[in-house]
Amino acid sequence: MLQPALGCRGRAGPAGMSRHDFAGCGALALWAFLGVLARLAAGIPPLQMTAMGMAVGGLAALLVVAARGRLGLLRQGGLAWAHGVGGLFGYHALYFAALALAPAVEANLLNYLWPLLIVLLSAPLLGMALGAARLVGVMLGFAGCALLVGGGAGFPAGAMPGFLCAAAGALVWALYSVTARRMAAVPTEAVAGFCLGAALLAGAAHLLFEPTVWPDLRQAGAVLLMGLGPLGAAFLLWDIGMKRGDPRLLGTLAYAVPIASTLLLLAAGEGQAGWRVLAAALLVAGGGLLAATGGRGRRAAPAVSS
Repeated sequence: MLQPALGCRGRAGPAGMSRHDFAGCGALALWAFLGVLARLAAGIPPLQMTAMGMAVGGLAALLVVAARGRLGLLRQGGLAWAHGVGGLFGYHALYFAALALAPAVEANLLNYLWPLLIVLLSAPLLGMALGAARLVGVMLGFAGCALLVGGGAGFPAGAMPGFLCAAAGALVWALYSVTARRMAAVPTEAVAGFCLGAALLAGAAHLLFEPTVWPDLRQAGAVLLMGLGPLGAAFLLWDIGMKRGDPRLLGTLAYAVPIASTLLLLAAGEGQAGWRVLAAALLVAGGGLLAATGGRGRRAAPAVSS
């Protein structure tokens, strides 16, 4: 599998974090660049962008898997393929639909319910205790996220379908992430196939619902980087983190993604910094620290084969 290259099972780092937790954090770091890359690729329809990015990520991962002589690991059961392809495609399809049907700020706020849902669903689905410290950390993180993207936002009635898509997308990604731990028998290499399957679905949906736009050099470069990072390697790292790390911790630290993404956009000249960004960053950092240090006990969930 791919995960031994990232760390040894059970070895802990700072604040009790294992290397598998750090793999999940790597995915979060890559996702922080998605906003900047999407701005660079602006003009490409969202489903087309998803198909192109996931195709790049899937093909790159497939080359790595083939070089390691492990193509046979892509032979998984129907449950594994439904989980992988359905999660990757379903979340992004719902997210892009939300942005098309509702105001972006409000839709994005609802979409970022998924970190909160990951932490909360870890208890009933994985039998992992939350504890007061983790719950406070979750709420601090959510408060920071809401402060950053929800200030002054309205909720017009006509945008309700988009809001429902955003909430559904958050639930899909949270369920995909948490249940990945119960499918630990599915090797991370299989994610390469899942990305390609999701790319095919996104491509088919694009041909049905969107016009095709041929990217220029800037757009093509942005999609290439997107596929190698946020829509490629990030999925592999997230798979490792969810299956062998602590989903409660990663779900809380995920609140850093909108903060980091906003700071990168500001550095690229998009928008202006203010007290809201600084206050949100403090809330997210405090919530993440509390989640990392509060509650050491873990109860491992049994792996479920496909």
